[in-house]
Amino acid sequence: MSEEIAGVRIPDTALVREATELVRAAATPLVYDHSRRVFLWGSLRGTALGLSYDPELLYVGAMFHDFGLTKSLRRTDQRFEIDGADEARRFLHGHGITGEPADRVWTAIALHTTPEIPLHMAPEIALVTRGVELDVLGIGYHEVGDEQRTAVVAAHPRPDFKNQILAAFTEGIRDRPDTTFGNVKADVLAHYVPGFRRGDFVEVIKGSAWPE
Repeated sequence: MSEEIAGVRIPDTALVREATELVRAAATPLVYDHSRRVFLWGSLRGTALGLSYDPELLYVGAMFHDFGLTKSLRRTDQRFEIDGADEARRFLHGHGITGEPADRVWTAIALHTTPEIPLHMAPEIALVTRGVELDVLGIGYHEVGDEQRTAVVAAHPRPDFKNQILAAFTEGIRDRPDTTFGNVKADVLAHYVPGFRRGDFVEVIKGSAWPE
C-alpha cells in the first residue's frame, strides 16, 4: 500500500523500497529522517511551483544526498556530496536506470550545497536543493502550509535538529577539510574544528605555478 504524508505520495515501487531500506540501514536516524523530509519538502515545493518531475528520481536524490556522511561510505579524497552522488548512480545502474536520468540524480546530489545554480536546472535537481534548503536553512519555510509542515515533522521528527545536523556535518567532513574549498561546508569546520584554516581563492591564484 502506498504511503502518503502531507498529501505527498511516497512512490510504491521496488526501487523506492530498496532505497529506503538501504539508507535506513546505513545512515543514522537523523540523516534518514532528514533525507525523507527533503523528498517531502521538495515534492511540496515542486507541486506549488507547477513543476513536472519524476518522483522516483527525486526520491533517490533526496535519500542519497547526505549518504556521503555515513561511516560505511565516507572517504577523504573528495567532497561528501560526490560520495553520495556516486553511490546513487551505482544504485540506479543496478536497477537498470542509466544515462541521463542517472546523471540527473548524480547532479542533484553533487550540487545540493551549491547555492542558486541547481534552481535553474532540471526539476529533480532543483527540488533536491529546495528540499535541503527548506529543511536545513529554512528557505521557503513559509511557502509550505502549517498543516503540511506539522504532518511532515510528525512523520519524521527533528529533535534538536540544528545542532545535530551541524555535528553530523562536522564529523563527516573533518577528515577532508580541503574538499570544503569554495563550499558552504567550510563554515562548519570554521566553527567546530580548532585550527581549521579555510582556503583562499586569492592566495591560490597568487601562489600558482604561473610566474605572473
